Amino acid sequence: MSQTTGTFPLVRVDMSLNDTERSVEIEPRELLIDVLRERFRMTGTKRSCDVQVCGACTVLIDGMPASSCTTLCADVHNRHVTTIEGLAYEGRLDPVQRAFIAHGALQCGFCTPGMILAVKSMLSLHENPSEETIRHFLRGNICRCTGYVKILEAIKDLVQNPLSFEPERK
Repeated sequence: MSQTTGTFPLVRVDMSLNDTERSVEIEPRELLIDVLRERFRMTGTKRSCDVQVCGACTVLIDGMPASSCTTLCADVHNRHVTTIEGLAYEGRLDPVQRAFIAHGALQCGFCTPGMILAVKSMLSLHENPSEETIRHFLRGNICRCTGYVKILEAIKDLVQNPLSFEPERK
């Protein structure tokens, strides 16, 4: 039996969120960004343009980048969603995060989660991407601060020297 709020019946969405099985009751019209930020407190996912242009709201859905500002939460039922909060493992930053830090490839940090997730997806598909491939995967992410030079340097260094960015084992 569905509950209702206002005029919309609630639907249940089951998803894997950062490798943890989660369920949530939502209105069918709710956007993924709102559910992530307001219900699950995943505030690394940023709201900016609301029209799938800037990349600040990028998450991975089944490993592929997606704009959470234009994705209905109902559309991730039985799917795997990864936010920036899901990249660190046992308190250790992901190599992509470590490369961005090492190269100063962030300034205000607003675009950084979306950039990092786009790079993470790219590296799962392309072990040794060309600069053209890197630029292709970043084309939906706008940085207002660094001018992309440091971002490209970080990614190229990570691709050429992946072991330099592996976290130390505790």
